[in-house]
Amino acid sequence: MMAFFVMLVSFSKIDLPMFEAVMAGISEEIGLGKDTAQSITQQTVTAIESAAFEMSMEQEIEVQKDDKGVVIEMGSKSFFKPGTAQITDVGLGVIGSWAGILTKDQFKYFFVEVEGHTDDDPINTEKFPSNWELSAARAGAVVRVMESENILPFQLKVVGLGSSHPKVPNRDFDGNPLKENQAKNRRIVVHLIQMVRKEKEELDQVLLDIRLEKEERLRIAEDEAKQKAVQDSLQATEPAPAAPMAAPAPAPAPAPAPAPAL
Repeated sequence: MMAFFVMLVSFSKIDLPMFEAVMAGISEEIGLGKDTAQSITQQTVTAIESAAFEMSMEQEIEVQKDDKGVVIEMGSKSFFKPGTAQITDVGLGVIGSWAGILTKDQFKYFFVEVEGHTDDDPINTEKFPSNWELSAARAGAVVRVMESENILPFQLKVVGLGSSHPKVPNRDFDGNPLKENQAKNRRIVVHLIQMVRKEKEELDQVLLDIRLEKEERLRIAEDEAKQKAVQDSLQATEPAPAAPMAAPAPAPAPAPAPAPAL
């Protein structure tokens, strides 16, 4: 289909109805339907920006669109305790709000790829031998929060990039650290990547399987509760066992015969 589209646009005069038909087919193939990818992406950006504004975090979070979907960037300072992968209370609230958005029907068809980034100052602790481990642990911490908020593992991906992809130079020409730049490089980047039709179908199947499993567990629990109620009812209506009869009292011993008169 895409090859046919390329062939069409190569002609100097395009058959407009045919062109529109091809474009409609392409849109259907990648799963756009009536709501275009652009409109869904913009709605997602707006929803995430609104959530950040409501939590007074709009200065800490940058949201933009790219050719795959939505990119969310947040600095590590407000989201992690220094030198750790422990998310702050503020960070937990913000990430939880994003997850709440992405579980809504109109926004659910995204993959969530979480990148962890550090500056180039080395770290060497028992838990984090290098920036690779720290960046991966921070990205993993974000993903765990999203998973706890019902984003499916099927949708999630963790990437630890260490200091390999700086946003701005960490050092000047003489090799001196640029502290402000290093702070910008310590960040989490979340890519929301729109699914194509096949991927949407796979997600729908996963969601259906989860729903059916929950319904089956509920049915089993209800059946067990009913059986217990019946057993309790039967036990309540059974007559109480008769009390054992007391043994008869022994007969009194006969009085002794009077002695004969002499």
